Amino acid sequence: MTENVLIAVAWPYANADIHVGNLTGSYLPADICARYHRMRGRNVLMVSGSDSHGTPITVKADALGTTPLEVYRANHARFLELFQKMGLTYDLFTSTHTENHFQVSQLAFTTLKENGFLYTASEKQWFSTAQQRFLPDRYVEGTCYICGNPDARSDQCEKCGHMLEPELLLNPRSKVDGSTPVLKETEHFYLDLSSLEPEIVAFLKERESYWRPNVIRQSLGQILADGLKGRAITRDLDWGIPVPLEGWQGKCLYVWFEAVIGYLSAAIEWSKLSGNEAAWRDWWVKPDAKTFYYIGKDNIPFHAVIWPAELIGFRDGIDKAYGAVNPQPLILPYDVPANEFMNLEGRKISGSKNWAVWGLDFLERYDPDALRYYLTTAMPESRDTDWDWEEFYQRNNNELVATWGNLVNRVLAFTYKHWEGVIPQPGDLRESDRALLETIRAGFESVSAKMERVQLRDALGEVMSLATEVNKYLDVHAPWFEIKTDKAEAAKSVFTAIQAIDWLKLMFAPFIPYTSENLHQILGYEQPLFGSQGTRSVEDGLGTHEILVYESENSLSGSGNDLWQPLQLTGGKPFNQPQPLVKKLDHSIVEEERARLGQSAN
Repeated sequence: MTENVLIAVAWPYANADIHVGNLTGSYLPADICARYHRMRGRNVLMVSGSDSHGTPITVKADALGTTPLEVYRANHARFLELFQKMGLTYDLFTSTHTENHFQVSQLAFTTLKENGFLYTASEKQWFSTAQQRFLPDRYVEGTCYICGNPDARSDQCEKCGHMLEPELLLNPRSKVDGSTPVLKETEHFYLDLSSLEPEIVAFLKERESYWRPNVIRQSLGQILADGLKGRAITRDLDWGIPVPLEGWQGKCLYVWFEAVIGYLSAAIEWSKLSGNEAAWRDWWVKPDAKTFYYIGKDNIPFHAVIWPAELIGFRDGIDKAYGAVNPQPLILPYDVPANEFMNLEGRKISGSKNWAVWGLDFLERYDPDALRYYLTTAMPESRDTDWDWEEFYQRNNNELVATWGNLVNRVLAFTYKHWEGVIPQPGDLRESDRALLETIRAGFESVSAKMERVQLRDALGEVMSLATEVNKYLDVHAPWFEIKTDKAEAAKSVFTAIQAIDWLKLMFAPFIPYTSENLHQILGYEQPLFGSQGTRSVEDGLGTHEILVYESENSLSGSGNDLWQPLQLTGGKPFNQPQPLVKKLDHSIVEEERARLGQSAN
């Protein structure tokens, strides 16, 4: 039976461009894993979209003197451009500003209400006397009452990771004008987390053995230490999804509540677009489906606690609402492999100070696989890491070019010349040939074990180490010298090297897909490894929307076959004239790129 794998990717706020810290934090690891699972023949659905409603969008709109809708649309378009250039294979990248998402989010609200997991209460919220309006939580900053961070948001402190009670914030100030807001009473709906706590704890304990320590620490650890309290899921806003009740005009669903529902609504939207409106159930109802959530560490509480609480609280209500004959509860996250943060040249990335490497700007000068490779080697899986332009240069030239690109080019160019573009017949392989191939063959299993655990840095490092083994083999056999005395011996050497290269191509493919596809074509394969991404326009009651979709029908990884295995090459097979796979960089780029940092506003 084909395994169903949901790749749920963090929804970027549509208020600014995406930088390398965002990419390595969630978007790139999600794509690497999606490509890997597709190669394994699994039924993959990778979804996300632009988070269109949060206060970051309204803050940006206020600053630009425009509307939140225009801010969202402008940044959403740039996300689509970046993700296509980066080769991120979303089956659907949509947004939260769609009629479908409104409907699913409002259904989620009413389902929780009907199941008894919502209640109303009056609370004190920060109010601007100057503007005569309630301030959304992210319009207010101040001192964290837990760790003392002076720049905490009123709803969450990025320094200590705790979700905060906004009214307890110390020394509050408005982000709009710096004035001191006052607390004023207002009524809201709350998610009754305390009544759901036993089920949430049980869910987390089932995953404690394999989830990353930082995720367990910020979820189960905090619950056991502090317990769970009800949390407001509505806010006094005019940009967002309206509360679907009479008498609640002027209030919207809180963005943190409705944005995570996007994983479900995007799957439902994808099902409608695919012509099978029940298809989403394969990933959301079937008990053996696995759902992975790729996020940064600042979003751990929302994905490891709040979203599971919502899913538990739905019971079978969502499935029932969509007409299931035998409605089932929605499945809970299998894994939340949250990454830490990436810094830049020893300092925290800051978009406002232009201390960032912006994705689209980078791709104007460099290839996407160079970016994908370096970001994977520096991926902050267990601790914060640092983008360093010198290291980027060294990794590109010493590993991607020298170890892998040059290996491929010299072997294939030599073979193309001396065997007229045909892989030679090797005859009986020597013991050293078989030993190398057995080493590479074993890599499929060991690299796969790391991929299954989302240990992507180690997985890529092992693949590159295997490429080094092929280089060592060639240093010993040196077919460019063997051919002068015994062409048959040289044939064994180049055949063995090409077989190893063909296998390594598959292992490299999730990480550097453009390079692997190019090599795949050079080796004479007609059907591509992966499908292609493209944009589509769809219309609904909220207007016309641009979405990103992935088409895999004509690709090998869309066939349902397991490609993650050492398929045997055949001697006598023709291949195409090789071309260099990777560009070598000049060392001058290091200082040139460092000089760009902080020089102009983004």
